[in-house]
Amino acid sequence: MLPKSHRLHLDKDIKTLFAKGKGVFDVCAGFKYRRNGLSESRFAVVVGLKVSKSAVVRNRVRRIIREIIRLRLDQIKPGFDVMMLVRKEAIGKTFAELEQHIVTGFKKGGLL
Repeated sequence: MLPKSHRLHLDKDIKTLFAKGKGVFDVCAGFKYRRNGLSESRFAVVVGLKVSKSAVVRNRVRRIIREIIRLRLDQIKPGFDVMMLVRKEAIGKTFAELEQHIVTGFKKGGLL
């Protein structure tokens, strides 16, 4: 689980991120990111109903992605708000495959 200081959960922060953030998209996930002026980066993971109708599947993917982010917190640049929009292609991927896609997306965005 991500530490509380690294979670992005306020509605106004999320709306600002969608409106003014930059986007990077990969096969398995899209990333919206924006500087936040804080000393830590904050993350949110969105897995919508279009990805899977099953809450069990959506929550599993969400937990895997949060764990990948948690393991790489020391490598990710501080001071960003990041939202991950998961796509259908992420379903059925292994931990290593998802990690590779997420790291690629972070590198494209200049976050690693």
